[in-house]
Amino acid sequence: MSVEKATTSEQTAVGIAHSKLILIGEHAVVHGQPAIAIPFPLVGIEALVDNVPGAIKLDSTFFHGPINMAPDALDGLINCIKATLDHLEIPKRDLLIRIKSSIPPGKGLGSSASVAIAVIRSLFDHADEELSEETLLMLANISETYAHGAPSGIDTLTITSESPVWYEKDLPFYFIKPKSDFHFIVADSGRKGDTRLAVESVAGLLKSAPRKIQASLDRIGEITHQARRALEKASKQLLGKTLNEAQKELEALGVSDAGLNRLIYVARQEGALGAKLTGGGNGGCIIALARNEAHSRHLCEKLKGFGAHAVWPFVLRKQR
Repeated sequence: MSVEKATTSEQTAVGIAHSKLILIGEHAVVHGQPAIAIPFPLVGIEALVDNVPGAIKLDSTFFHGPINMAPDALDGLINCIKATLDHLEIPKRDLLIRIKSSIPPGKGLGSSASVAIAVIRSLFDHADEELSEETLLMLANISETYAHGAPSGIDTLTITSESPVWYEKDLPFYFIKPKSDFHFIVADSGRKGDTRLAVESVAGLLKSAPRKIQASLDRIGEITHQARRALEKASKQLLGKTLNEAQKELEALGVSDAGLNRLIYVARQEGALGAKLTGGGNGGCIIALARNEAHSRHLCEKLKGFGAHAVWPFVLRKQR
C-alpha cells in the first residue's frame, strides 16, 4: 500500500463498535467450560482518526496527549495501535486518534475490547484497507491480553457479532439463533469491577480448594448448556431458572458482592424470571430477564429506585 495515501487524507476516518454482555458462563469459561455472550448495542465506541503533524496523539476521557506518555492502564490499547500500524505499514506518527465512548468502564460490558475494535477499524478506514474478521480479532486480542491477562476471547468475538455467541476455549464458536424475543434489563451497580483480579481470585481458589471450586465451575458449564436450549426452544422460564442457578455458583466462587446481590434480590422480588451478575463481578452490572416489554419497564423503574446507577432495557430478538 502507499504510505503517502495513508497519511495525507483530509477526511476523518471512523470506526465503531458496540458492547457485549456475558449472559451465562462467567469465570467457568476461562477454565474450559462454555459461555454464552450476547451483543449489547445500547452502548458503544466511536473512534476517529485525523492527520495531525507530530507524534501519535490520543484524545479520550482518560488521557489526552502523545501515546508514549499514556498511563500504564492504556498499555493494551497502545500496543494494539502500534501492532495495527505495523500491520498496515503506516509510520507511527502524524495521527490524532479520538475515542468517544458511551460504555461505562469496569462494568463487564467489554469496554476494553470495544475500544480496541473501534480503533482498529478506524485505522484500517484511514488506510483505506480491507479488514478481515481474522485480522480484527487477532489485533484486538493484543489489547485484551493486557486488560485481562488470559482472555477467553469471547469479548472480541461477540462485539464483532450480531448474534449470541456460544464459546468454548479452543473449540469452534457457534452462533445461537433465539426462537423468541427475550426482554432483558441491565442494571449498573455504580461500582467498577476488576475482571483480571476476579479471574485471578477464582484461579487461586481453584488451587486451594480444587474439588469444591471445580464442582462449581462444572455446574456452571451444565447450566450454560441448559441456557442454550432455553434460547433455542423459546423457554423463558427455563432461561430464568438457569440465570438464578448460575448466580448461586458465582456467589460460591466469591465474585458477587452485597451491592450486586441487592439489585438481584430486588429484580427477583419484582417478578424477574431470573437475575445474576454479568461479567467479572465484585462491582459492575447485573442482568435480569423480564416476562415481557411492560414488565421490563416496571423492573427498570424499581431498579432505579433501589439505587441502580444506570439501567438499560433491551430485547434479544428472535432469529430465523
